[in-house]
Amino acid sequence: MDILSSYLYARPSLIEGVARIIDVGNTLEQYNTSLTSEQADYLALLSDWLVVGHDLNKAMAEYKEVEYQINDTLIAQAREALAEAQI
Repeated sequence: MDILSSYLYARPSLIEGVARIIDVGNTLEQYNTSLTSEQADYLALLSDWLVVGHDLNKAMAEYKEVEYQINDTLIAQAREALAEAQI
């Protein structure tokens, strides 16, 4: 899980994780806090858009890589066809 998509939740330690198993009343549940609700909304929206931007950059890089591979394959095939035609 990305740190940007889970920043509102406090990351428990191993001991807290074990303690949560026997915490019947859910008293150990903790969240990170913000000074105001507007700040919390801003940070949540910002982190959402940062994750979307990261995903878009990753998708565009993968597309570009595939495009280069296809172009290289087509160029190699065209060169082979020209070489065969010259024979």
